[in-house]
Amino acid sequence: MKIVIASDSFKGSLTSVEVAQAATRGIKAVYPDCAVVAVNVADGGEGTVEAVVEALGGEIVRCTVSDPLGRPIQARYGIAGKKAIIEMAAASGLPLLQPAERNPWMTSTYGTGEMIMDAIQRGCSQFLVGIGGSATNDAGTGMLQALGFKFYDFNGKEITDCRGGRLQDIADLDDSFVPKSVKEAQFIVASDVDTPFCGPEGAAPVFAPQKGADAEMVKKLDAGMASFAKVIERKYKMNIIPVAGAGAAGGMGGAFRAFLGAKLQRGIEMVLYSIDFNAIIQDADLIITGEGKIDFQTAKGKTAAGVLARAKKQGIPVIAIGGCVEMCESVEQMGFAGIYPILEEKVPLEIAMCPDFAAANVEKTIQRILKNKRH
Repeated sequence: MKIVIASDSFKGSLTSVEVAQAATRGIKAVYPDCAVVAVNVADGGEGTVEAVVEALGGEIVRCTVSDPLGRPIQARYGIAGKKAIIEMAAASGLPLLQPAERNPWMTSTYGTGEMIMDAIQRGCSQFLVGIGGSATNDAGTGMLQALGFKFYDFNGKEITDCRGGRLQDIADLDDSFVPKSVKEAQFIVASDVDTPFCGPEGAAPVFAPQKGADAEMVKKLDAGMASFAKVIERKYKMNIIPVAGAGAAGGMGGAFRAFLGAKLQRGIEMVLYSIDFNAIIQDADLIITGEGKIDFQTAKGKTAAGVLARAKKQGIPVIAIGGCVEMCESVEQMGFAGIYPILEEKVPLEIAMCPDFAAANVEKTIQRILKNKRH
């Protein structure tokens, strides 16, 4: 028998690796001779770098970059062969700022561009980039500036401080200074939102308020995005506005797509593709997946949904476990062979989140499931 474990972390409690270790103990207690394959996975958010690096046998590296307000910080990303695995939040994320500092008019993605350049200088030519958790709404212009793109205002003067508040000033751009290594690099970007570039449902109205924008700033940012979209269309003959995911991370999705030819994917799809998950699960008799909370959002493309979709194509049953399970029609219709909470009775949250307690319950749950299936 071959069982594959491909679970996300139980955030705040267990890492993906710790879930797999506990589940493995549960499997071995029932089937000592079972071949267990544990795969570290994530959905493009927190833990993605570690998941992919571990799966590909890579390493974590660090470099000095600019934070969203231009201050030097140490950022970490992963390298596996020619692949760089980057979370933009490491350089341009909201958690890097104090609440009073949050201001998408002033913040920039320049540091994310510096991370990419650092990876290119280390020989990387393929990039897997998660763009969740940004503090920015600069349409990726800061990142692009760090990669060699130049932007000019309506007087032909170069804009050297690309940020959200300068979008409305951009009248033209020049990509002739961009290194060949950047132009030839391949980018796959994890974007789990379908937000368009601008407009009522665009980047600024939907996400800028949580990054510190008031109503007036949202209007100005959206106008800047619309203006910049026209510049992109003139230069690259591409209408970026309606592209699903173009508004992700304050327009970062659109920048990657229009300027770097990136492919936008669901986060879990990017991870599963990068580790060749289809090959890993070949000949598996069962797959165990899970996440901290299984609810209506699970069906919208989180880790468990991505694992299930790949397994269905090979006819492999999948069971899902969760620290908490809130059943709903969309989850019931997904097609899991079973969905199980790891807690059989209610306990205080601080106890439920305790790593040792959670791990013991993962192990017990897997034992119980497999014993019932055997009988």
